Amino acid sequence: MERLLVVGAGDVARRSLPALAARHETLALVRGEPPAWLARHGVRAVRGDLDRPESLAELAGTAALILHFAPPGESGDRDPRTRALVAALSGARMLPRRVVYISTSGVYGDCGGARVDESRPVNPQTDRARRRWDAEQVLTGWTAARGIELIVLRVPGIYAADRLPLDRLRRGTPVLRPEDDVYTNHIHADDLAAVCAVALAPDAPAGVYNACDDTELKMGDYFDLVAERSGLPRAPRVSRADAPTAIAPMLLSFMTESRRLVNRRLKSELGVRLRYPTVREGVPRRPALAVQGIAP
Repeated sequence: MERLLVVGAGDVARRSLPALAARHETLALVRGEPPAWLARHGVRAVRGDLDRPESLAELAGTAALILHFAPPGESGDRDPRTRALVAALSGARMLPRRVVYISTSGVYGDCGGARVDESRPVNPQTDRARRRWDAEQVLTGWTAARGIELIVLRVPGIYAADRLPLDRLRRGTPVLRPEDDVYTNHIHADDLAAVCAVALAPDAPAGVYNACDDTELKMGDYFDLVAERSGLPRAPRVSRADAPTAIAPMLLSFMTESRRLVNRRLKSELGVRLRYPTVREGVPRRPALAVQGIAP
């Protein structure tokens, strides 16, 4: 049984662990107090902070497989956390056999609504996306120089019953009118967890994959679907010209990029079969959070 190190023990990692811990001796890098669910799945916590490289010495030689969920920091266009991880892993005679990195589809930038497969050149247009692209480049160079297999999963908007924009709908946060709206892309958190498990399989071909579902939907239509299924009012629509005064800058930044990801390679080469092929299968009707009035 190969040893697996999970870097970044967030929601998708939690969903992944039942399958992963059954197949691998699993460790998880944690910065503070380990969450209780790690022990429930038989996962051993390893203390370390990617923002403090000196705390990562214990990682060297710990695992043959690395599942890297940890996001970059909040500023700049580089990812020092991935650099710190790579430096720590390099300090051992035994290197990992495979690294799986969870990146973002934002590295493609605005594509004007075009369909986008993995052959499209990257064009990150926000610092958030540039940090992810920097991490991809660091990992690509490091693994290629050492003969380590690398899988990069470019992930769009992750959703689940407890990861829906319910709070925005309750606040009446606007979205763009149809003629100004952008295509967005989605993946259910449970499907992404399953994709991560597949990517760690010995016969999974290395490379870059768009880890998305089959949905082709504009952002406003997605918000309308969530509103309908949860019993909330639809979001008001505004023009692009009026958007800067009505929508917070962070949310507005997601409304400047439009693309339709193609997941053909995910299905044909990794053999992924999605449990929730589109958001219409994945967004539940009247989720408990909406009924209770609790923001996710």
